Amino acid sequence: MPAIKPINYRDLVKVFQKCGWIYQRTKGDHMIFTKKGFIRPVVIPKYKTIPIFIIKNNLRTAKISNEEYFDLIKQKG
Repeated sequence: MPAIKPINYRDLVKVFQKCGWIYQRTKGDHMIFTKKGFIRPVVIPKYKTIPIFIIKNNLRTAKISNEEYFDLIKQKG
């Protein structure tokens, strides 16, 4: 399995939107997404490249496996 690498915040937003996470609001330079059934929101900062630890923390919060993450990254649109 490939390693998780830093990506642009727009690409990470697309991954979570494909999983059903809904954009709620922006606070400063952080986009906040929620999904029914999850207590904790996913917070994505508007950075040119999102550090690996933020990606991993958000995947853990959203209960998305690494395999599912890579499948979603590969999908177009």
